[in-house]
Amino acid sequence: MKASVVRIGNSRGIRIPKTILEQCRLGNTVELEVRQGRLVVRAADEPRSGWEEAFKQMALRGDDTLLDGESLPSTRWDETEWKW
Repeated sequence: MKASVVRIGNSRGIRIPKTILEQCRLGNTVELEVRQGRLVVRAADEPRSGWEEAFKQMALRGDDTLLDGESLPSTRWDETEWKW
């Protein structure tokens, strides 16, 4: 498929058809990369993607204990207000 490069201020852009956006799962933010003279556009990774599942797995393995719990003294806020 061919697309026209259009002027956007001092920059240039292309219009990506909706079907291609959906097929590539492109949202409002993308990653751009140049590889061997070609422009690669891919969906931007979402911050913390997959963390929830990783934390669940850690809890199942018992691998979610606080590592520095003994190194810092508790504060009044820790003892009265903090909730897990």
